[in-house]
Amino acid sequence: MPKSALMLASLVVSAMLAACAAHPDPIIDMQGVNEAKLATDWAECKSYSEEIRAGTGAAKGAAGGAVVGAATGAVGGDAGRGAGYGAIYGATRSGLNADRDKQMVFKRCLRGRGYRVLN
Repeated sequence: MPKSALMLASLVVSAMLAACAAHPDPIIDMQGVNEAKLATDWAECKSYSEEIRAGTGAAKGAAGGAVVGAATGAVGGDAGRGAGYGAIYGATRSGLNADRDKQMVFKRCLRGRGYRVLN
């Protein structure tokens, strides 16, 4: 894979991961909710969700994808190109999974503290 194509693909993956990281916040039914307590619980739940490291998962996904891509590419005659595509796919997939997990942890935490999370 030419360097310019790999750089473009990397930029596309980075943009996709950044968009995923900007996920919408949980929507809380505010009826009967103490806003000061919600602010405290929100910050604590947010910190729990931040324990999931998207970057680490993306790096591992890229490495795994590169191995699979190289093997697949070798069959087609271009292991380097296959490795590049595999790395991009693996990193993107792992980043998306990490973002989904962060959202789940955040919402579960709020629900566990008695809030009605609507989304």
